[in-house]
Amino acid sequence: MAESTSQSVDAALQQADLYRRAGRLSESAELYRGILRQRPNDTVVLNNFALLLQEQGELDEAIAVLRRAVELQPDLALAFQNLGIVLRESGRVEEGFAALRKHAELNFKNVSEHIYANEPLPPHKARHDREQRDYLNSIGIQETLHIGNASRVSGRAVNPDTSQGAASAQWQNGNPRIVVIDNILAPEALTKLRQFCLESTIWHQIYDPGYLGAMPEYGFGSPLLAQIAEELPDTYSGIFGQYALRHFWGFKYDSQLRGIPVHADFAAINVNMWITPDEANLDPKSGGLIIWDTPAPLDWDFSKYNGDVEAAHKYLKQTKARATTIPYKCNRVVIFDSDLFHETDRISFKEGYLNRRINITLLYGQREE
Repeated sequence: MAESTSQSVDAALQQADLYRRAGRLSESAELYRGILRQRPNDTVVLNNFALLLQEQGELDEAIAVLRRAVELQPDLALAFQNLGIVLRESGRVEEGFAALRKHAELNFKNVSEHIYANEPLPPHKARHDREQRDYLNSIGIQETLHIGNASRVSGRAVNPDTSQGAASAQWQNGNPRIVVIDNILAPEALTKLRQFCLESTIWHQIYDPGYLGAMPEYGFGSPLLAQIAEELPDTYSGIFGQYALRHFWGFKYDSQLRGIPVHADFAAINVNMWITPDEANLDPKSGGLIIWDTPAPLDWDFSKYNGDVEAAHKYLKQTKARATTIPYKCNRVVIFDSDLFHETDRISFKEGYLNRRINITLLYGQREE
């Protein structure tokens, strides 16, 4: 009898998955609820049901289901990752960061075994890791996995809008929509954010041109980042409106190699913030961002507008797009329409770990289809 029951549950799981793939979400959810009445402690089923609830927009229930999963299995890294994503999507950014940090702590205790065991490190990644390890040793940090604790600052993290509304007016009237704001972060916030990026061993995303990425699931998140993400829309409501934070990451560059090639992003608003001191930049006229006045075509999918560099260059040439070059400056933020094609300008920074160019990207809202 038990075997028969197990087989019926397995059949229901297969049917629930088929319904989900077909877009019949309510029918899939009904099956999941029935399955959980028989397997209330099955963490895999709980995790998958939560993802279905997320698709339905039932974020509060998805959070409750995922919390149940991690209570039952405190080492279930995937559930912590999904919990972090759903919390962030529901506007509970700091709680989401905490869940994603837990995922990183569970998943990347031994990064070399987990990610890089079957292939050699690219030279630019190996170079970064040697430099970072030397730096961490110099400040007394020995852990293989170390995630800095960038707490909130007691005052404001984002400086008040000194433009008296001019930045928002420029956004609303601009074509293309590009706004540059200097001195964006308060000194304490800038210092703590940079220290977090320098000491955290979270730079696991490797890109061929020579730069590295730190993603939320690797531990790129902190109360300070949550504070910044919250204060930006409050400070510049005329730019952000009701758009919510959708994604975020950090990039770190090699002074000898190239940055991010031309692409567009999948959000409504792109926030690109630079935090390495100006004295590291050997050419004050470069090192920043090139933004074209032309958006990615709406009929291009993500893989094309974000990854097909040749097609992007061809399109920009065909449309006679014009580029705006924004030079690098520490504590400068560039806010622009994520649909616009953009790329990292030529990098000419000093050698040495503390001189590596670091930028933070925050994406708000959804790209219009």
